[in-house]
Amino acid sequence: MAKFEISVRKNGEFQFNLKASNGEVILTSEGYTTKAACLNGVESVKKNSATEERYEKLVAKNGKPYFNLKATNGQIIGQSQMYASERNRNNGIASVMKNAPVAEVVEV
Repeated sequence: MAKFEISVRKNGEFQFNLKASNGEVILTSEGYTTKAACLNGVESVKKNSATEERYEKLVAKNGKPYFNLKATNGQIIGQSQMYASERNRNNGIASVMKNAPVAEVVEV
């Protein structure tokens, strides 16, 4: 089953990774100063992930496709890994759309 893993970075900030059922990271958050803010970010991903218009499809300088998930206010609430192809990126978006709304939240 998919899950949001909440962890603390070396600088003390909280972050989450959304992992698919196979353990692959499909979305990573920014750093948050508090655990409560990080949990709010998780809830925002759950709420916004089902809406296709919230996904910004991009290509990095090295030519690798990736995407950002944005909240209704336009703020980035999660970023994907770099993908080998646009098809793989689109599969990543589909995975977030499917998994985020039902993913459990765990602390690591």
